[in-house]
Amino acid sequence: MTFSKEGLDFLFENKMRDSKPWFVEHRDIYEEKVLEPMRELVEALSPTMNEIDARMICEPKIGKSISRIYRDTRFTHDKSIFREKIWCVFTRDKKLYEGLPAFFVEITPDGFSYGCGYWRASTASMNRFRELILNDDKDYKAARKAIEKSDVFTLYADKFKRSKYPFESESKREWLDMKNIGAICYSNDFELLFSDALSKKLADDLKTLTPFYRFLMKVEAGK
Repeated sequence: MTFSKEGLDFLFENKMRDSKPWFVEHRDIYEEKVLEPMRELVEALSPTMNEIDARMICEPKIGKSISRIYRDTRFTHDKSIFREKIWCVFTRDKKLYEGLPAFFVEITPDGFSYGCGYWRASTASMNRFRELILNDDKDYKAARKAIEKSDVFTLYADKFKRSKYPFESESKREWLDMKNIGAICYSNDFELLFSDALSKKLADDLKTLTPFYRFLMKVEAGK
């Protein structure tokens, strides 16, 4: 089953109404048009993810590889109930590791995005990240090459306002000055999103980020 306009319309209206009774009344649409396509996408991407990392968790279940529709409002002033998006994440067991980089695919009413990186990198991770770059680590070079040659992915990152490494090369400073890092592709190609070709396109593209993922996992291994 593919994603559909009906599924995206549901995500939008459910968020606007923000009503548990309305959600319960229309839960069948959520199950069929939103959740089931995401389950199938996780299953389709799992072989590629496990090829990249055999310890990657690939479970097509809510709370495992698939996000919940309900928001966590415990630590925010925004008490709205529902998200207007759904995503899947592929990472190692969160019970054994903390703050690991992950592969992800996110579906919203405006389109979809996918990539690999940290959600919020720890200070320890970014310190190790910079240490490897300054030492011209071979996996850093492979990761940078993978991003530079890509016509799909771009880096997303919060950067320091002023470089802390003014004497390094421009290509190094681009990475050294990041507070957080990931590679992402944004798309509003709804024809692709609503087609059977989506999972293969995502699998092929995400596989090109393998060197980037391996560098981030090397960062984690050396903290």
